[in-house]
Amino acid sequence: MPFRARNLIFSGIAVACVALAGISVASADDPPQSPVGLNPPSAVEDYGYPGADRILAEKGIKLKKGDGHILLAECDQTAQQIRVLTVEDASAGRAGTYCFKAIGETGQLTLELPRVFAVEAADHPIRADLTANGETTSVNVAKDGWASVGEGTVGGARSVLVELRVTG
Repeated sequence: MPFRARNLIFSGIAVACVALAGISVASADDPPQSPVGLNPPSAVEDYGYPGADRILAEKGIKLKKGDGHILLAECDQTAQQIRVLTVEDASAGRAGTYCFKAIGETGQLTLELPRVFAVEAADHPIRADLTANGETTSVNVAKDGWASVGEGTVGGARSVLVELRVTG
């Protein structure tokens, strides 16, 4: 058998074996393939506040969701911070003052903080949404301003702060 014919037969057998075994030959241009079932899960942002359970246990404030532009901070009288004043309650682990740092011109944070009686803005105007007796009230606070809310107003009901927004 001539040399060339023998090489063609062996080449044909090799191709047939590869095809029968189900092995695909990848070129250098093909992207690598992951084995079935080993793809990483897709990342879906739920905007949940990082460490919310730990913060609730340690600081008595329930932080739910936000866009990352309003962050709970240690209170510092020299810093530009949003301050929320509450009726302090050691049995609930609730402090009298909570401070937040605004990062950017806008921001949003949903939370639950009972017995709020005043809100103070810093270097950005804010809007605070509070619930009392099944109704929601919004209060706008100008840059460097403050507002009495809930039981901090004459005849005001006990209120829960449910949202903070930096509005400009």
